[in-house]
Amino acid sequence: MDRRRANRNFAPALRVAAAALFFFAFALCVSSVTAQNRRLPPPPPGPTLRPKPTPKPTPTPEPVYEVLQISSNLVVVPVSVTDANGQPVLGLKQDDFRVVEEGRPQQIAQIGDPGQVPLDIAILLDVSASVEARFGFEQKAAADFVREVLKPVDRATVFAIDETPRLIQPLATADVAARQLMTLVAAKGFTAFFDSVLAAQKYLDQNSSQGRRRVVVVISDGDDTARINDLFDAQSRNGNFRLSSMEAQLQFIERSQADVLKEVQKAEISFYSINPSGQTLHLNVRIARSEQGMERIAQATGGAAFVPKDEADLPEIFRRIASELRSQYLIQYYSNNQSSSASYRHISVTTPAQPQLRVRAREGYYPKAK
Repeated sequence: MDRRRANRNFAPALRVAAAALFFFAFALCVSSVTAQNRRLPPPPPGPTLRPKPTPKPTPTPEPVYEVLQISSNLVVVPVSVTDANGQPVLGLKQDDFRVVEEGRPQQIAQIGDPGQVPLDIAILLDVSASVEARFGFEQKAAADFVREVLKPVDRATVFAIDETPRLIQPLATADVAARQLMTLVAAKGFTAFFDSVLAAQKYLDQNSSQGRRRVVVVISDGDDTARINDLFDAQSRNGNFRLSSMEAQLQFIERSQADVLKEVQKAEISFYSINPSGQTLHLNVRIARSEQGMERIAQATGGAAFVPKDEADLPEIFRRIASELRSQYLIQYYSNNQSSSASYRHISVTTPAQPQLRVRAREGYYPKAK
C-alpha cells in the first residue's frame, strides 16, 4: 500500500523528466541541423608572403690614384750614327748613348724606332734661272727620292723656290707629291730662298701634328737674290747704297740665315740641303757664303748638307738621305732643367764607349710653353 502510494507520487516527476529530456534532445537535434544548413564564412586569408629584396652589395670605393705632375719637357732627338765610311750604324742600345743638356747629364727614357714614327717631309725645289741648265735632272731625282723614302703613313709637301715662295702641293702621299714635282718648270726670276724655307717651316709647324718627324729637303744653291734685290731697290729709292758692297751683302745674308735657323729650330725640323752648283760655288763669294749658311742650318738641326761634284751624284745623295731617315735613333728624355725660361737649350749626344762613331743630332731646342 505504501509502495503503491510511493510509485504514484514518483510517476509525475518521471514524466516531467522524460519530457524535459525529450525537449532537450529535440533542441539539440534542431540546433545541429540548423548549424549544418547555415553557410560558414570563408576562412580569413593567410598572410601574403612577399619576397625579400636582394640586398644591394655595398659599392667598393674606387681607388684614389695620385696624379703626378711632370713639369719637365719631353724632348725627342733624332740621332744619326755612321761609321768612318758614312754607313749607318744599327743595333745600338739605350746605354750606348749619353745626352747632356746645358752641362747636365740626362736620363734617357727610351729609344724609339724611326720606322714607327710617321714622317712629314717638305721638298723645296729651286726653279730660278740659276738652275735652269740642270733643272730636269734635279726634278726627276727629287721625285724618285719621294717615292723611295715615303711609306704609306708618311706625307710630303712640295714648294717651288721662285721669286716668291709657291706651295705646289699640300701634304699628300708619295705618288701625289712626286707627280706634282714633275709639273714644275724652270723660271727666269730671282731666288726667294729664305722666304721659301720659312714658308715650308711655317706650313709644317701648322699642319704636321705632334709625334711626326719633320724634315725639309732643299735643292738649291741657297743664294737669295730676291731679298737682296728688294733691299737694293728700297735703298736706291732712299739714296742709300750701303748694300752695294759685297761685305754688306754678306752681313745681310748671315743675319737672314740666323733668323731662318731660329725658326727651323723652333719647329723641330731636320734640315737637309743639296747644292747642285757643285764646285763652281767657290767661284762666287756670295754663293759660297750661302752654302756655308745651309751647312750651318743642317748641322744645328741634325741634318746634312751635300755638294755633289756633278749632277750624276744626285741619286746617290738622295739615297743616303733616305737611308739615314730610315736608320735614325729617336732618343727621348725628360729634361731635368727646371728653368721656366723659353730660351734656347743646348744639348749634345755622344757614344762614349765607341768614340770612333760619328753622331749627328740637333744641337738644342726651344722648350714648349707650359
